[in-house]
Amino acid sequence: MYKKVSYWEQNTFLADIDLVIIGSGIVGLNAALAYKRTFPKRKVVVVERGSLPTGASTKNAGFACFGSITELISDVEKYGEDQVMDLLKKRWEGLRKLKERIGEEAMEYQEYGGYELIIDPSKDEKIKDFIPFFNDRIAAIIGIKEVFSNVDYWQKFGFGKEGIIIQNKAEGQIHPSKMMIRLIDLVRQEGVLILNGCQVNKLQETAEHIQLNCNTFDLEAQQVLIATNGFTKSLLPDTALAPARNQVLITAPIPNLSFKGCFHYDEGYYYFRNVGNRILLGGARNSAAEEETTDQFGITELIQHKLNEFLSDIILPHQKVTIDHTWSGVLGVGPTKVPIIKKIGERIGLAVRLGGMGIAIGTQVGEEGAALFE
Repeated sequence: MYKKVSYWEQNTFLADIDLVIIGSGIVGLNAALAYKRTFPKRKVVVVERGSLPTGASTKNAGFACFGSITELISDVEKYGEDQVMDLLKKRWEGLRKLKERIGEEAMEYQEYGGYELIIDPSKDEKIKDFIPFFNDRIAAIIGIKEVFSNVDYWQKFGFGKEGIIIQNKAEGQIHPSKMMIRLIDLVRQEGVLILNGCQVNKLQETAEHIQLNCNTFDLEAQQVLIATNGFTKSLLPDTALAPARNQVLITAPIPNLSFKGCFHYDEGYYYFRNVGNRILLGGARNSAAEEETTDQFGITELIQHKLNEFLSDIILPHQKVTIDHTWSGVLGVGPTKVPIIKKIGERIGLAVRLGGMGIAIGTQVGEEGAALFE
């Protein structure tokens, strides 16, 4: 039954598994933690195809946010107020649980606030109309009044062109890898086993168990939770989800950097923040939507040109900047931003499609995924 393993491995690592979680990102590990704390005597194994978490959990920008104002306006117009407010509530609750679980110091949480840059003057009046609308509804959810406000910081921050800035005073930023290191420590303390370098190629459900065919060995479990987000279609091609690659760059240190915080532009398709006195900038996938609908990591000339253009024209006009490092991550998006959390068989569950809000909603989605199983 178990291939390429020893007798010892067969009877320890791979024996008597109650729950296998596929994916060691923020959703998978929070699911493991929630399930193990509910059922401490059951055996939980997390399998991860990479040496590190493969998706976006350690590759994202580290925004502890619940949505910029233009993104929220767009979502209300597309999906309706009720859905957007329900999602916002889940994101806020997820952030609260994440800070409580990991600890603000451990993940370098800093509440510098969030800001959205608006350069198109045709949007100004609509945004100003929506600020009191969102402030009233958000205050009832998070207990903070006047979350959004129009602030006159454009010249203070030294940005190019002209525009307005909408501040979100409830937004923060984290170090995503330090968050994940702490989360890995927590699940291991609960006795969860993490197997890296283990890619699941096929699942087969029987009356007695789930058979998982992997690149290294086969294994069996009573139940399986799929928490692979942007990579889910490789296992479940019919899932209402698409991968979305996001490219990111980070600059060399910049003397006297004039701002701190998380910044959004163009409904969140562009985003940047300070990392100490560096600038991290990512996004622009809407400039090449078809090419960036992929689960393959990579850097492209077009997107990097768009990011560098935004950096030189808007963020740091008339200033030469050195790019120290570039990378990419893969998100899971779909026809709606509501996560998919459901059973797809008697023994298989799904907790995916975070819509680019993994830090905010990942803890909540993981807990709800674990709750699929008794």
